[in-house]
Amino acid sequence: MGVSLEGEKVILVPYMKEHVPKYHQWMQDPALLFATGSEPLTLDQEYDMQLSWSQDPLKHTFIVLDKQMIMGEFVHGQPHTEAMVGDVNMYMNDPEDPLFGEIEIMIAEPKSRGKGLGKEAVVMMMAFAVENVGIHTFRAKIGESNQASILLFHKLGFQDSSFSEAFKEWTMELPVTKSNRDYLLQHCADKMVTHSS
Repeated sequence: MGVSLEGEKVILVPYMKEHVPKYHQWMQDPALLFATGSEPLTLDQEYDMQLSWSQDPLKHTFIVLDKQMIMGEFVHGQPHTEAMVGDVNMYMNDPEDPLFGEIEIMIAEPKSRGKGLGKEAVVMMMAFAVENVGIHTFRAKIGESNQASILLFHKLGFQDSSFSEAFKEWTMELPVTKSNRDYLLQHCADKMVTHSS
């Protein structure tokens, strides 16, 4: 079942088939499709996508759970769909460098935005990627109209590296240095619980 990562505000759990109906519902929202650069899929296509992502060693996808919304105790391996608020992804899709990680965050539930859940999810994903995958540079591609995400990644130390006129999106990068690696691993050693089966 992989691992779940528990922080102060969020728990990141593997993307399971039980999450697909709610994820599919989110992806009916034109604003979310635009912000994430996604194409609308049918429910069957979404199930196929979930399965292919779960089996692809070059993709790491976690569903973001809001700890305040979990009913009862958190149980690793359970989907806890009641607490789903978004997802965080990392792709190793650079053909010349498999340790280049492109990271994405989506907080899909409007009531869960602006609470620091996205920031914590990104930091946890980055710590996971540095420790378990050996990522040496992170990249994020963000539409110019998505000011909240641009601000978040700037706060995390990402620098603008290019702007695509065609896609109206910024590419931002953050090389992993000794100091930010130590920060990530220390931050997560202090605050993150890893559940595995």
